[in-house]
Amino acid sequence: MKLIYPAILTPFSDGAGGYVVEFPDLQGCVTEGSTLSEALEMGVDAASGWVLDELEDGNKIPAATDISFIQPPAGSFVNLFVLDMDSYSEKYGVQSIRTNVTIPAWLKTFGEKQNLNFSKVLQDALLEKEGIK
Repeated sequence: MKLIYPAILTPFSDGAGGYVVEFPDLQGCVTEGSTLSEALEMGVDAASGWVLDELEDGNKIPAATDISFIQPPAGSFVNLFVLDMDSYSEKYGVQSIRTNVTIPAWLKTFGEKQNLNFSKVLQDALLEKEGIK
């Protein structure tokens, strides 16, 4: 699913070249970047994370305001951000998904006799392999 949300970009007041990015439709979703390029990248990440949290909590996401209705403050401008939620949720989502694995029959029998939760064993092994506790 791809979503498009408008955001207001405001240059840093100190003239350092960075921007604050605020999404009017996503309450409290604000980020910044030290360059325009970084601000755009951070905006996509912040908005995608905001939307993913809402979806994983079972909430409806707000509709995007038409860009023509947004009046930015003097010196600011409006930009549209494209969010690829499928790609973002595959990378950062915490919702469990079903995946198929292949193991020898004897190992499956062993695991079942030990009352092992195969999903938990696989998760633990992958986290340990990456050094994540």
